[in-house]
Amino acid sequence: MLKKTIKITMLFDFYGSLLTEKQQKIIKSYFYNDLSLSEIADNIGISRQGVYDHLHRSEESLEDYEAKLGLLKKYNKIRTNINDLEEMMTAKGILAADQNQDLRKKLESIKSIL
Repeated sequence: MLKKTIKITMLFDFYGSLLTEKQQKIIKSYFYNDLSLSEIADNIGISRQGVYDHLHRSEESLEDYEAKLGLLKKYNKIRTNINDLEEMMTAKGILAADQNQDLRKKLESIKSIL
């Protein structure tokens, strides 16, 4: 469940604005605020089944956006490549504390964007 939660929240970060306001509210309530389906239903005035249906459709929409656009996949690939680059540069002494401060700062700047 934790792996699914992480994936959905990351997909929501990329594609959440493409969902309806109601879908956004339900996703945030369920995944970010850890509310139960019943609690969400009470808060927005629909049935528990209605919340479940909205949640399920929202998750499908996020997965569909990712399948078409692949932003999360690209993000993860870039992040992995940056980490690999940093490890290689560290192993070769390129990022030694007394050398190449401008290179280290640039690498940290790129990492902070992601």
